[in-house]
Amino acid sequence: MGMITGLTRMWLTRSAKPFVFTNEFDERLPFEECEGLGLYIHIPFCRSICNFCPYCKIPYSEELCRRYIDALIKEIHMAGGSAGGRKRVTSLYFGGGTPALAAGRLAEILDAVNEHFIITEGIGVELHPDDVTEPVLLALKNAGVTKISIGIQSFREKYQAVLGRKSVDHSALSKALKAVSFETVSMDFIFALPGQSFEDLKSDVELAFRSGANHVAIYPFIDFTFTSSPVKAMPKKEKRRLLDAITKYCLDKGYIRSSIWTFSSEKTARYSSMTRDNFLGFGCSATTLLKRQFKINTFSVEEYCRRIDGGQLPTSLTLRFSMWQRMVYYLFWTAYSTQVSEAAFERFFGVPLKKMYGAELKAAGLLGMVTHSDGIYRMTLKGAFYYHYYENFYTLAYIDKMWGIMRREAFPERIEL
Repeated sequence: MGMITGLTRMWLTRSAKPFVFTNEFDERLPFEECEGLGLYIHIPFCRSICNFCPYCKIPYSEELCRRYIDALIKEIHMAGGSAGGRKRVTSLYFGGGTPALAAGRLAEILDAVNEHFIITEGIGVELHPDDVTEPVLLALKNAGVTKISIGIQSFREKYQAVLGRKSVDHSALSKALKAVSFETVSMDFIFALPGQSFEDLKSDVELAFRSGANHVAIYPFIDFTFTSSPVKAMPKKEKRRLLDAITKYCLDKGYIRSSIWTFSSEKTARYSSMTRDNFLGFGCSATTLLKRQFKINTFSVEEYCRRIDGGQLPTSLTLRFSMWQRMVYYLFWTAYSTQVSEAAFERFFGVPLKKMYGAELKAAGLLGMVTHSDGIYRMTLKGAFYYHYYENFYTLAYIDKMWGIMRREAFPERIEL
């Protein structure tokens, strides 16, 4: 696994140099030079901890949540106020954890954001199904939220049991969503669970759209080494059959594919905090991707609060990109949308895509993984599966290693990937 990702990294970055993350950072982040900048805010609190979830989260405590939100607002002012003036950004996404546990202070957080940024394409919030109630939805809408993403995982009780979650009341869910409307209502599902069939997944997708969703995300189950989940990932051949089958079903139904794992019933329905050229992240474990650097905040809530109270940004690690490394990051996350634009690449880097990766793109075309027309490379079903397959390797070789270390150490000295 490490060998596959290592060889691919060396080939695409034209260098044997690994990605080197060090314990240093810039007090002033050069985000003002970035076009298409997005924002992300992490709220790490949950009522209970799902054993399959790899994200940074801790059990909810009212007092600790209060301290955390105080620190979060300070971080937004510290980082956002460094450029002077208000920067136009595309979107803001709240993730977690369970952001609705801080719904009472959402307007306060957004006031801080709006001091430094002008959001042009809406605000999204992740929700646990228990939080999809009329009062919570009204509070979110009144604060300015335009998109919600509900972590269903599966409507089927056998898979809720496998994942250690309780069943979802889709009737109550549907009733609340009819009472309070949003531009995008997304529902997340996990595929490639043990014994999961196409019919299982199809019934989840159908029920989602009947219950008020106009967007669904079907993410693969990944067996992270640092989680305590007993669930094992589905074998490759079964996973490919399942991904191909649900993709063909969604396309045959007329749903729009907006990324590898997302489909919408309306053209304007979109929910993705990943497919953005640059972004600023606030909060514990949040990442920031800029033109020449990538940084990640500490995973420790206590150390996060302590660092900010001391007047410093809570950055744990920073990666300084070479040009080739930044191109790989750009292509990897842009390809998540299933297509790459030659014009957009050239605008971002100032060089033609074919000049930098012409041979690789030609090979991908000959292998039936991409098609090319009107200056855009589009993934085929085969290409989408192998992107997913490689993303699984990347996740386990890179993200699993980094997050595993950062769970144990608030501020590691150095990580090489």
